[in-house]
Amino acid sequence: MNIAYERYKELLCRLADVQYSIAILNWDLETYMPPKGAESRAQQISTLSGIAHNLSTSEELGDLLFKLESDTSLDEIQQKNIYHSLKSYRLNKKYSQAFVEELSRAISEAFQAWQKAKETNNFSLYAPKLEKLVRLKREECTIIGFTGHPYDALLDQYEPGALTADLSILFADVRSQLVAFVKQIAAQPQNEDGFMFLHYDKQKQWDFGLELLTQMGYDFEAGRQDISSHPFTTNFGPKDVRVTTRIAEDNLNEMIWSCIHEGGHALYEQGLPYSEYGLPSGEYISLGIHESQSRLWENNVGRNLPYWKHNLARLKEFFPEPLKNVQPEAFFKAINKVRPSLIRTNADELTYHFHILIRFEIEKALIEGSIEVKDLPALWNSKYKEYLGLDVPSDSQGVLQDIHWSHGSFGYFPTYSLGSFYAAQFYNKAVQEIPTLELEIEKGNMKPLLNWLREHIHRHGKRYTAEELCQHICGEKLNFKYFMNYAQKKYGELYKLEKIVKKA
Repeated sequence: MNIAYERYKELLCRLADVQYSIAILNWDLETYMPPKGAESRAQQISTLSGIAHNLSTSEELGDLLFKLESDTSLDEIQQKNIYHSLKSYRLNKKYSQAFVEELSRAISEAFQAWQKAKETNNFSLYAPKLEKLVRLKREECTIIGFTGHPYDALLDQYEPGALTADLSILFADVRSQLVAFVKQIAAQPQNEDGFMFLHYDKQKQWDFGLELLTQMGYDFEAGRQDISSHPFTTNFGPKDVRVTTRIAEDNLNEMIWSCIHEGGHALYEQGLPYSEYGLPSGEYISLGIHESQSRLWENNVGRNLPYWKHNLARLKEFFPEPLKNVQPEAFFKAINKVRPSLIRTNADELTYHFHILIRFEIEKALIEGSIEVKDLPALWNSKYKEYLGLDVPSDSQGVLQDIHWSHGSFGYFPTYSLGSFYAAQFYNKAVQEIPTLELEIEKGNMKPLLNWLREHIHRHGKRYTAEELCQHICGEKLNFKYFMNYAQKKYGELYKLEKIVKKA
C-alpha cells in the first residue's frame, strides 16, 4: 500500500464531501428553497466555498502532490489523478480565500436577481449584480493568467485546452457551412408541427417524461427528477444524480427535450466509477464531452425516426385526442422543423448553433472589456436580428433567458456546440460498431447504446483529455464534417434537398 497516495485519496474525498454539500444547497436553491432563504443561503454557500478552497490549497495536500508527482510506483490511472490534482492545486493556490468567498456570494446574489428580473422582465434589477460578477470574472482571468485572450482563462475551466482563437476558427467554419445549409432549408415548404402546441396536461407529460428517462437507463434509485425554471443536472456522486425538467401545457417540446437532454447528462454521471469518488478518475472529462452525451441522446437518438416508431404509440396513450391522426413520420418531421427562434433551449438542432455563436461573441467582448453590462440588451437584440432575423420583444425572451451568467459561467456556452459535434462523431462510430443499433432503438431497447457509451466514455473518468478520447474512440480528433454529414443526410431527406445538397 502506498501510504502517501492513500492519504491523498482521503483528502480528495473530504474535499468532494464539501463540494457536493455546496451542490446540494445549490440544487435546493433552484428547486424548493423559499424566497426568504436567499440571503442566508448565499452566506452558507460562501462559507462552504471558503472551506473547500482551504482544503484544496492546504500545505499537506500540496506536499503530497509534489511528492507523488515523481513516484514511479503509481500506475497509469494514479499518475493521471496526481497530474490533474496538481494542476487544480496550482490553480487554486492563485486564489485568495477572500476572493473565493466574494465570488461565491456574488454568484448567489446574481442568481436571485436574475430570477426576479426574468419574472418581471426588468433587466435593471439584474444589471448591478451582474456588473459586480463580470468585474470579478475579469479579475479572475488576471489571477489565473493567460497568454492569448483573457477569455482563454475561463474557457479552460470548462473545456481544458480550448482557446478563443481556435473557437473563432471553428465558428467561422460553422458560419460558412451551416448558415448556407439552413438558408437552403428555409427556401423549402415548411414541416407542419401545430399539433405539438395543443393542450397537453402537465401531470401526464410528467409521467411520460419519467418513462422516457427509465427507458434510457436512468436509475431512479440513484437520482430523481424535479421542476425548475431552467432544466439542469446536478450530482453528488454517481449514486445521487438529479435532473430537472420544464413543462408547458401548450408546448410538448419543452418536457420531451429537457427530459432526454438532462437524462443524457445524468447517464454520464451515473456511469462514472463510484470507486473513484472524489478523484479525477471519477469525474467527467470536459463539458464538451458531457454535452456530447446529452446531445447524442436528444438529437441523434431522440430526434430520429426509429425512436418515435416505438415511443409515439405510448405517447398517444397519454394524449389520444391531440395525436390521434399523427403517424411516426409526421411526428418526426414536426420535431425536426428548422426555423429561427428566440429561445436557445427551444431551438432546432441546426439554428441552435447560431444562438451559441451569439453568446460566444458577447462573452468574449464582455470579458475583454470592449462592451459593458449596460450594453447587453441592445447588443443581444442586434445580434439576434443579424444572425436569426428576429426582433426580440422582451428581455425575458432575450438577454435574460439563460441562467449561466448568473452562475458566473462565462466560457460555458461554446461547449454546447462542441458537444453536438462530438455527439455526431461518436454516434457515427457507435452505428458502425453496432450495425443493429437503430433497429434496437426502434424496439425501445436502449441498452446496446448505453452499454457502448459506458464502455467507451463513461468508465474512463479523466483518463483521457477530450481530444485523446475522441482519437481513442474514432481514430481521429474532433472533425466538424461528421456533424455536417449527419445534418445534410437527415435534413436533406426531410426537406427534399438531395439534389441541392450534392451541389453544395
